[in-house]
Amino acid sequence: MPLRVEPDATFRDALAAADRPLAGMWVCSGSPLVAEICAGAGLDWLLIDAEHSPNGLESILAQLQAVHGYPGHVMVRPPVNDTVVFKQYLDLGIQNLLVPMVNSAAEAEAAVAATRYPPQGVRGVGSALARAARWNRVPDYLNRAGETISLTVQIESTAAVEAVEDILSVEGVDAIFLGPADLAASMGLLGQQEHPEVRAAVEHCIAAAKAAGKPAGVNAFAPATARAYLDAGAAFVLVGADVALLARGSEALAADYIAPAVSEPPASY
Repeated sequence: MPLRVEPDATFRDALAAADRPLAGMWVCSGSPLVAEICAGAGLDWLLIDAEHSPNGLESILAQLQAVHGYPGHVMVRPPVNDTVVFKQYLDLGIQNLLVPMVNSAAEAEAAVAATRYPPQGVRGVGSALARAARWNRVPDYLNRAGETISLTVQIESTAAVEAVEDILSVEGVDAIFLGPADLAASMGLLGQQEHPEVRAAVEHCIAAAKAAGKPAGVNAFAPATARAYLDAGAAFVLVGADVALLARGSEALAADYIAPAVSEPPASY
């Protein structure tokens, strides 16, 4: 007889059950081996990125398989808020989506609809062919699919900050996630995510989420900034990335063992 399979708990479930903020990291390398190393680190969650990283369906699938069985939760960020992309991601077995650049309630509603089968949404039906249902080994998957998926939307523009209360009110949006880098750029402060106006906008959104009874997360690599956002009420945070750790770590090795080259003085000033 074929095995009957139960889906994993969602990130929504993890946030609801947590008695402290959840700490995670980006997985951007596209490598299943690196993803598995990160999964064993003891963090609460990983974010596999396909917006700014070299990840396609095949590499994401390999990473999902590599980290399955480790205790942390896995979220995946698609490159765009798109119904067809979501259909492929969900059929692949991704249960937790982080949707970039959601700037309005209408865009949030479209994201929700893409994760739901008709009549509640517009997700295409292909569960018999899909890993999501383990090829129809998840009992009653079609009727239960909505409960197996969590949806977090990114607030990372001035328009999104202005609409944050409306976005939070959309049924099916489980959480919001603040992206200070893109938010800073949209405020005319490119590269200045620590600017007081950017931090104030992030904290405004965290407060709005708390008032709406929904979790808010934030990207913050600087430890002091991460702590400040957690103190402000962030329920989850990303505090590092595989590629950044490798870059800084390898640079530190070079700095320790290779003397810096002596630069020639400039010919003129």
